[in-house]
Order: sequence, then structure tokens, then C-alpha cells
Amino acid sequence: MAVGAGDLDGWARAQLSTLYGLFVLSMKMFSGRDPARILALAATSVPSLGPCTVAATYLMTDGSLVRQPAGLPADPELDPLVSKLDDRGSGAMLPDGTWRWAFLLRGASGLAGCLVVVAESEPTVDEMFLLKVLGQQTSAALANATQHRKGDAYADGLRRTNDERSEVNAQLTTTVNKLRQQQRVHEVLTRVSASGAGEQGIAHALSELTTLPVAIEDQFGNLLAWAGPGRPDPYPKLPARRREDLLRRAARRTSPLRERDRLISLVKPHHEVLGVVALIDPAKSAGEHEIFTLEYGTIVLALELAHQRSLAEMELRLHRELVDDLVTGTDNDSAYARASALGHDLRGAHHVVVVQWGDTPTDGALSHALAHAITALGWKAMCSRRSGVGVVIVRGHPDGEALFRSVAQELGTDTGVVAIGGSCDTPDGLPQSFKEAVRTLRIRQTSRNPRGAASFEQLGLYRMLDTGKNRAEVTSFVQEWLGGLIDYDNTRDADMVRTLSHFLDCGGNYDRTASALLIHRSTLRYRLGRMREITGFDLGDVEVRLNLHVATRAWQVLEGQPVEGRS
Repeated sequence: MAVGAGDLDGWARAQLSTLYGLFVLSMKMFSGRDPARILALAATSVPSLGPCTVAATYLMTDGSLVRQPAGLPADPELDPLVSKLDDRGSGAMLPDGTWRWAFLLRGASGLAGCLVVVAESEPTVDEMFLLKVLGQQTSAALANATQHRKGDAYADGLRRTNDERSEVNAQLTTTVNKLRQQQRVHEVLTRVSASGAGEQGIAHALSELTTLPVAIEDQFGNLLAWAGPGRPDPYPKLPARRREDLLRRAARRTSPLRERDRLISLVKPHHEVLGVVALIDPAKSAGEHEIFTLEYGTIVLALELAHQRSLAEMELRLHRELVDDLVTGTDNDSAYARASALGHDLRGAHHVVVVQWGDTPTDGALSHALAHAITALGWKAMCSRRSGVGVVIVRGHPDGEALFRSVAQELGTDTGVVAIGGSCDTPDGLPQSFKEAVRTLRIRQTSRNPRGAASFEQLGLYRMLDTGKNRAEVTSFVQEWLGGLIDYDNTRDADMVRTLSHFLDCGGNYDRTASALLIHRSTLRYRLGRMREITGFDLGDVEVRLNLHVATRAWQVLEGQPVEGRS
């Protein structure tokens, strides 16, 4: 049957309309949809192209065709057939007379999915053409979506990379700034340490680097150096027990300890606390930089103090060796040269002083107290120690009482004796001065007042009477001549022996004696009269006066009292 021109025009218009629909569909597929939605759009468009419907859709996921929508149960008949299709797809007539065709959706990167179409009969050539065009459009849209997805993923990756790079750059900038700060701390403190500025220089450097006041204390809490504003006057010092507790708590930490308005770091080079460095930080503004600076400054100070201690110990050891040689005997020329090398001039009058304290826990404590006392008194001296006895060689005439008071204050107890030997003008006389000092020490320690200061010169006649072996004879002599007066003084709380001693020292002069005792002349006459009654001695007898004078001198030494009229 011939086809008329009108029918042909109608067919053409229908085909153009269908192609137009496919074009519009293609635009929708390429509008940024994800693969699942593209596949769903293609499935819903199949019925408009002919008498066909979609039996199933598949999307390539992780290398396998997965039935869509995701989560649908498997089709035991269709799924295996789809998985075995070749590149061109496959069609078949089913036993019930239904036609079925699987369109493989393939792009440039490989298989992207599959569209399974069914119809009651095989489509015409035109309908099949439209279905294939739909399949090509769907394949292209899936490929486009895949590329978009890859592009988005790549863009996301670039953004993450840029973000990570920015973060790394920020971290690097922070690290570089921190390293620059630390390098500056290192350079400043190293320069100060090398300059020999000592504790004060280190304190100033720490204050400048942290912009906070800095205090450096010794192990006892005494202020060694301060830098920055607000220095307290007087400087507060914790009680010993609280100080020890603070040091124990700080020693248990690996970082500075905050104690109220301070950050505290221990100067502890060899398990021994030499001091404390403190940042004064009442606003608690100290951060990582300030803590690093404090810790590094503590290390530099520890090296400085350890070096100072090493030099001091070396100098002390040389002093001790020289003092030991001087008191045991050495030639003058060698003594002068060695002393000069240590900064001490041995020419001129010198005395040997020996010091012993009854309840001093260690020789080191006594040596430390002696060194502090000698420094405080401004003496030109060298120190040593020999079996618990401190030995000092001092230029000029030393003030024993001042040394005793200073050492007693340092040790917190007055149970000691400072004994001064005789004067000598050359080093070869120092062994004799040492022997005299030791003898004076033993005499004072065995007296009724075994503490205080005494000198060999003060012993007077007693240094001839006492040889260290006849103490009992001397005591008996004193008792023989002064026993009655001593008993009278003890029972009456009187002052007869001292009055007699002054009277004899003043050569029997009434006025001088009364003036020295701060009593009236008549009171002195009364006391002298009572003495004659008590003892029966005639003070006008030269021999009696001599024995009484010797006895009063010996009594003064036995009692541990300074000999009247002596230095």
C-alpha cells in the first residue's frame, strides 16, 4: 500500500519530536546529576520511545554491575546473564513471547552500567534506533558524571592539600619564630656567661628576655642578684623549714614550679642545689617562651655557679695545703712565694687562730661559718681544718671576741672556743703560734667556762704554770691561796676574788682599784679587811702578794674570764 505524502510528513514530525525529546533528556542528564539519577531518568524515558519498559538497571560499582536502586534484592535469573554480556549487549525472546534486550552503557573509561528493556514484541527499526540513541546519551552522561566526580574529587583534594599546606606553613612559621626566639635566648645568655658578668649579668639578661623581674637566690634563700622593677626591701626570706619544703617540691618536678607569684627553677648541676632562679610573675602571664628562657638561664647559671664553686674549692684546697705546711713548718722563701700566688702577703705580724665547736655536725659546717665570718670581718687570712679544728692564719692582731660572735651567729650556737696563738713576724714562727693556740684552746676548754675567746697572751703566768700535765697542781695551788675567798663568794654571792685580782693588778693603789671596780674607796677598804679576816694573809708581805697575784691570774684562766688589763 502506497504511503501518501501526508503520512510521510506526519512520520517525520513524530521522529523530530522524539529526537527533540531525546535532546531535552540529554540536557537534563548533563546538568550535573549523579550516576544513579541519570540512570533513573533514562529508565523513566524508555516508554516514551516505543512500546517498551525497563526491566532493570545496573550501575558499575567497585568493578561490578550492581542492580539499581541500591538495596533491591538480587534477580537470580537476570543478574548472572547481565554479568556475562559482551561489549555489544544482548537481546532474546523469552519463553512467554516477551522480547528483552540489555543495552550496555559504556564510556571512554569503560563499562558504566546496563539498561535492560522488555516489550511484548520486538521493537521496530526506528524504535530500536531511538533506544540505542538513548543508550548512547546515557553512556555519555554517565561518563560525564564520572569525570565531574573525579574533577570534584581532584578539586577537593587540591583544597585539602592547600589547606594542609597552609597549616604546615603556619606551623613552620610558628616553629621558625620559636627557633629564632630560642636562638636569641641562647646567644644572649651565652654572651653574658662568656663575659664573666656572673649572677647579676644573667639576672639582667633573663629580665630583658622575659620582660619580667628576676631574682637569683643561694640555696639558703639569700638574694644573690635582682633585675627588673619592684625589688623588695628588705628581701623576704622563708623560714628554714618552709624553704626546705619548697626545694623538695621543686626538685620533684621536671619543669619550673609555680609558687604564688613566682615561677621557680632549681640551680642543680650535680644533684646538689646551688641556688634558685625565680621569675616574678604575679599576673601569671609567663608562657612557653618565658619558661624556656627560665630553664635555659638556669642551665647557664648552674654552669656558672659550678665553675665558681670549682675555682673556690681549688683555691680553698691550695689554701689548706699551704696552711697545713705553715703550721707544721716550711722554709720562709717557699712560704712567701706560695702565699703570694694565692694573693696573701705573709710578711709582717701574723697569728694562728684555732677554732673548735662542741656540737658542730661536720667540719664543713665549721669551715663554712669561719669563711663567712672572716669575710664579714674583713680579715686578711687563710683557712684550713685539722680533725674538727678550724685553723686560721691571720695578718695583724685578730679580735677573738668578734670572730667568736660571728661564728656563733652563723652556726646558731655558742658552744665553741676561739683560741689565738702568739704573734710571729716570719713564717717559720707559725708552728710555735699554732702550738700556743692549741694549748690555749685546751686550757679554755677545761676551764669552768669552756666557751668564748682566749689568747695565749692572756694566759700570762699561767702559760708557764700549765704544761698540760699539771692541771691538778695548778688547781690545788689556786685552792690553797684563794679557796676561802672562792667559798665566801659562792655562799654570799660576793666579789672578793675579783676585787683582790684588781687590787693586785693595780699595784695596791686604792683609787685606781676603786675606779676600775666602780665602787667607793671605803667599800674597797671594807672588802680588803674582810679578806684578811677570811684568809689570815698579810697583803703587806711581798711573798704573800706574789703568790696571791699568781693565784688570781690562774683563777681567771680556770674560770674562762679575760685577764684584767690584757687585750
